[in-house]
Amino acid sequence: MPAPALYLHLPGTAAEALEFYQGVFGGETSAATFAEFERTDGPGSAIAHGMLRGAVDLYVSDAGEQDEPFSARGLMVALLGAAEPTTLRTWFAALAEGGDVVDPLQRRAWGASDGQVRDRYGVLWLIGYEHGTDPTADATTAQK
Repeated sequence: MPAPALYLHLPGTAAEALEFYQGVFGGETSAATFAEFERTDGPGSAIAHGMLRGAVDLYVSDAGEQDEPFSARGLMVALLGAAEPTTLRTWFAALAEGGDVVDPLQRRAWGASDGQVRDRYGVLWLIGYEHGTDPTADATTAQK
């Protein structure tokens, strides 16, 4: 079974978000407009469905008239051990650009490292890893 993927209904910023997330995670993007889907519940040039496929899969769209825009209250996306520690630290720093570091990525008392960052679109990310797989794991971590 494939892993669940994040799907964001955004207030007119889906194309920008898709480009941002591709810059953070890499991968391939595709998008279709409301007009291309023959939908009339939003502006024709707005993104009706966009996707990023790669190390992290996610979907975005511009909220149509009947869609509730994304709200992240009580939601956190966990990328715990989802990549090598160096990559996770890079993602943390990139997600913090234009966003807020909620809890710096740092080594914890139990031996692993993790941190939380809310990106510019309001998504709260928990990024972390176990030590021992990356020789630079104790290097200075990304902070805003």
